[in-house]
Amino acid sequence: MHALKNLLPIVVVVLFFQLAILQQVPENALSMAIGLLIVAVGVALFLQGLELSIFPVGKSLSNQFARRGSLPILLSFGFAIGFSAVVAEPALIAVAQQAQEISGGRIDALTLRLLVAVSVGFVVALGVFRTIMGYPLHWFMIIGYATVVIVTWFAPEEIVGLAYDSGGVTTNIVTVPLIAALGIGLAASIRGRNPLMDGFGLVALAVMVPMVTVQIYGVVVYSGTAPDASLDMAVSDQSGAAFGPLKMLLELAEMFRDVLPIILTILFFQYMVLRRGLTNPPKIVFGFLLVIFGLYAFVVGLKLGLFPIGTSMAEQLIGRENFAFIYLFAFMIGFATTMAEPALIAIGKQAEEAASGRLDGNAIRLLVALGVAIGISIGVHRIIVGGSMHYYIIGGYTVVILLTALAPRYIVALAYDLGGVTTSEVTVPLVTALGIGLATNIEGRSVLIDGFGLIAFASIFPIVTVMTYAIAVQWLADRREVKS
Repeated sequence: MHALKNLLPIVVVVLFFQLAILQQVPENALSMAIGLLIVAVGVALFLQGLELSIFPVGKSLSNQFARRGSLPILLSFGFAIGFSAVVAEPALIAVAQQAQEISGGRIDALTLRLLVAVSVGFVVALGVFRTIMGYPLHWFMIIGYATVVIVTWFAPEEIVGLAYDSGGVTTNIVTVPLIAALGIGLAASIRGRNPLMDGFGLVALAVMVPMVTVQIYGVVVYSGTAPDASLDMAVSDQSGAAFGPLKMLLELAEMFRDVLPIILTILFFQYMVLRRGLTNPPKIVFGFLLVIFGLYAFVVGLKLGLFPIGTSMAEQLIGRENFAFIYLFAFMIGFATTMAEPALIAIGKQAEEAASGRLDGNAIRLLVALGVAIGISIGVHRIIVGGSMHYYIIGGYTVVILLTALAPRYIVALAYDLGGVTTSEVTVPLVTALGIGLATNIEGRSVLIDGFGLIAFASIFPIVTVMTYAIAVQWLADRREVKS
């Protein structure tokens, strides 16, 4: 049901534009529809597998380690959970594959994923340390994003959009529930910690650090000589010619490889550190199998459905020679898909409970959806006019840093976390394909330089809208107190 709920806003928006505005049906409409159904089935299997295996075991481990109170074990567990969850993140797999294809093999998909996973593992460990010690999050975020802005200034333009997108897609279908449960569980179990101020923030840190490491990777990659693109294409063609069932088995083996780090992490900490057996191993094994098959179906559905939809919509809207429709499509897709995002609904409910009535979960969802819609619209504007990603990103995060200094402390961690959970496993591929499609069809645009970056804008502006709202509410409350 969650998967279908995520798909429904996209289907409604696409149908509205195809029938009411473009008044045409794309040639490969049937293939796209089949692809969407496969995505829905894949996400449903994947989520069910997580519910049966990874989530309950991960939460159980978090609670047991929190009760033990061993700092080295907690930090090691934080790193392992962060790393293993991100390596298996479907949205990151999709973005990394697109980057490798578009760069002609210069950016390696597996290397990119490993870099992002190591970054997230490190920063989750750092976040666990912050929660245990009680250090305020806003200093971490101000210093962190100041570093991001400085690195962005020196990074090659080919990597900037991809780096920010890589940070934006790390916190998604696998990562958010595990990391959020770890942070809130720790804050709730340590005396003197506030679940709202100290429990949130791990997701925000997991978004930030990959932006730095991927940009440094870009500096290294683009300072050397380009690989032989013809060799890369030859290898690709050869693998594509493999016999159908054999190719399917190879791809399933790759999916197992993607999920294997989570399995090994859980088994190691369960049996080697806690020295306890798993409860109901057959159920957990079945869950892991569902995760693998669901991940495989998701990737197949992307290639058939979501990527072609984004590219097709970009081509058709540009063909109308009226950019207003492109802005409208970007805004509607951003708002509609964010309102249906399960991770956002879950975080909103947790925040409402932790804030004891100071926050309204529905108001938070509206603010975040508005932020995503504005962000994607601004990102589309950048592609259309050909502006430099550097200036947009540096300007956006400068505003975020200023708001962080002004915002009430209770909202800071939550606002940054909300910026990280806005893009779902369905939204990310569609928005990425939209950006690539626009850059491909607008004269003078580079697919690698201009095509990536929309996810970055979708992550920045929810932080801006939520913090601005909190500052306004605080200001009004202070004025009422002065008058009374």
